[in-house]
Amino acid sequence: MKVKHCLTIGLLLAAISSYGQSGVFDLSFEGQIYPTGLIPGVRLERGIGKKSALHLRLGYQIIDHRDQGKHADETGTGYGFTLGYKRYFNHKSRALHVGLRNDVWFNKIDWKNGLLHGEVGGTAKITVLQPTAEAGWTFLLGEKTVLAPTLALGYEINVKTKGEPTGEGAIVLVGIQLGHRFEGLKD
Repeated sequence: MKVKHCLTIGLLLAAISSYGQSGVFDLSFEGQIYPTGLIPGVRLERGIGKKSALHLRLGYQIIDHRDQGKHADETGTGYGFTLGYKRYFNHKSRALHVGLRNDVWFNKIDWKNGLLHGEVGGTAKITVLQPTAEAGWTFLLGEKTVLAPTLALGYEINVKTKGEPTGEGAIVLVGIQLGHRFEGLKD
């Protein structure tokens, strides 16, 4: 199963890196926080014209739903990837941007119930789809350093669960990207 995931991610990476040869190419570290977790990752973004870009993120998720899930305590981790589209309002791939993205996460959640009166618990393996809409502002620090704070709104959908169901629903993510721009668009 992991071989399939690695092959899929490799093919997506190859497609993004080869598409739109005239655009910018950014390699960034991206971090997002949300009320019940943290997502660090590496993001590749490729310009596909003067005002658009596609991106791929490979990430790791640290989850602490606490009692906001379906159980008294839910914690876990997972790996996954993001595919997205971004539209800039400036033709130099900076300033205000909006976009759509979809994450796929492969999470392992440890859950507990009855914390005061005899604990019961277990582990669930969950595949999550997380479509989101994102807005942000891209700054160029010098000519090559990219800094982009973002805000994303979306929904977590547990599409495959092995074990007990766990929390899902609306999600708000605050993020930051810091990276290197390898080439620029021509004016």
